[in-house]
Amino acid sequence: VQLVESGGGLVQSGGSLRLSCEAAGIPFEIYHMGWYRRAPGKQRELVALIYRFNEIKYADSVKGRFTISRDNAKKAIDLQMNSLKPEDTADYFCYGNLGSSTLWGQGTQVTVSS
Repeated sequence: VQLVESGGGLVQSGGSLRLSCEAAGIPFEIYHMGWYRRAPGKQRELVALIYRFNEIKYADSVKGRFTISRDNAKKAIDLQMNSLKPEDTADYFCYGNLGSSTLWGQGTQVTVSS
């Protein structure tokens, strides 16, 4: 059972990145999935969630800039991040939840330079 992220990196302010998370060992289609992030010196915070039936929730700070999507056939979710700002710099973690089962990926670093 694991979640594996990819796609982080360094980008200039205003640029774009796409994060991906692939799941293994879970009935992906019934899991709620999402992304959290933890900036240096700050607590982990929600970025975006995509529920089992594709209802979506975004943090106010990323609305209109980030788009989350899921592909149940590939057991994967993506996070398209546009108009990136320096304050988006953080480690981004893939998240999966079904009832009492919560999974986390190892994280991928996103750095936005000003």
